[in-house]
Amino acid sequence: AINLQVTNQMEVKKLFIVVGLLSSMAVVAQQSPAQLEKARKKAERKEKINQLIKQEEEGALIYNKQGAFGFKFNTDGWGMFYERGKYKTINKTSLWWIELGEHKHPKEEKVPTISASGGFLIVSSYIYGKRNNFYNLKLGFGEQRLIGGKGNKNGVAVSAIYGGGLTAGMLKPYYIEIQDPTTNRQEQIKYDNNDNLFLDPNIILGRGGLTKGFGEMKFVPGAHVRTALRFDYGRYNEVLSALEVGLNAEYYSQKMPILLLNPEKSFFFNAYVALTFGKRK
Repeated sequence: AINLQVTNQMEVKKLFIVVGLLSSMAVVAQQSPAQLEKARKKAERKEKINQLIKQEEEGALIYNKQGAFGFKFNTDGWGMFYERGKYKTINKTSLWWIELGEHKHPKEEKVPTISASGGFLIVSSYIYGKRNNFYNLKLGFGEQRLIGGKGNKNGVAVSAIYGGGLTAGMLKPYYIEIQDPTTNRQEQIKYDNNDNLFLDPNIILGRGGLTKGFGEMKFVPGAHVRTALRFDYGRYNEVLSALEVGLNAEYYSQKMPILLLNPEKSFFFNAYVALTFGKRK
């Protein structure tokens, strides 16, 4: 009796298995080609996601796009920028950026001044012989190529960045405040050809207002190229935290007058260090 009961149970299990297989085959047979293709693509996407997760765990930078901003410390001034990147392959990202900065002449030197006004002493400073503030606005396109992955989430990824684009040089007249010896009045002046007042240190009280001269700004077209190494130490792929070290070259359609009594030039070359922060998606 016991053997008969066991045999019946086994037969019932076999029957359920056969019914299940027949049902699955019936469901598959009822699916349209479109449904089968959809299921195949879903399986491929799942496999791709699993591969990306595995690569991320191994230290690769995996993302769709990134946005970042940063500040540059140049050998001849400063700059700040915004950057966008789009992932192309595991080692390559296309970039575009916009940057605003200022070039300063290497011989610029601040001269401190002390003057009296209304019974008060006013401490100020100016740059002797400075003719123009030289700002630059850049729009560039390039590429970021991964040289070495992080190895793990706490490592450092090293990338090479290269590219270039258009540059708008902006010359803003530099104003100083003087005590006019002929009228004995204080006024703000900029350099004019053969202007002896601008170069007379005995009558200079300090620099002019910070916004003075923006309405007289002159634009000069140019181009730039850039190459750099970026060291990304962000702990997670979603966060971009990096130190960038690079070189920058710019050429303008005319010589840029910055400091009087010094040669003017149209080609500018500098090195820079940048701090970069952003996010990836």
